[in-house]
Amino acid sequence: MSDLHWYVVHTYSGYENKVKANIEKTIENRKLQDQIFEVRVPLQDVVEMKNGVRKNVQKKMFPGYVLVNMIMNDDTWYVIRNTRGVTGFVGPGSEPIPLTEIEMRNLGISGPEEQEKLIEVDFGVGDLIEVVSGAWEGRVSTVKEINMSKQTVTIEVEMFGRETSVEIEFLDVRKA
Repeated sequence: MSDLHWYVVHTYSGYENKVKANIEKTIENRKLQDQIFEVRVPLQDVVEMKNGVRKNVQKKMFPGYVLVNMIMNDDTWYVIRNTRGVTGFVGPGSEPIPLTEIEMRNLGISGPEEQEKLIEVDFGVGDLIEVVSGAWEGRVSTVKEINMSKQTVTIEVEMFGRETSVEIEFLDVRKA
């Protein structure tokens, strides 16, 4: 089954789960189980901070996209392409390009690698935040920069009579 690959399908935003259900229904109705094997809406566990309260939620990793593990041929292309909510396959000139091994591994498809939980925050650059723990506890400052990959926020604090940028972890701040 060397023709079996994961493809990325673009959908209308918010239609990912409907598209997944519609494709699965079509697979069943047209007996395509031997050509279209799996449809996924990749989810990610995220820790949200709202008003200083932590909450675990699942968010779509790629809003507007669905992954399909299938054998590409005229029939399967037609079925996917004509599913309600699908705008097309991802690839140059609407030519579907399968995901590479590296891309699949990064998506956690090859193995159930533990994904780090990311924290989503309810503030942005320019918003006032309060430091709730650490050396700067009690300080209220304006957000200068947000670094999602490091999960930190940069604020200005006064040190030795001048403004200095300080990086603080998301868990140590909340919206003021």
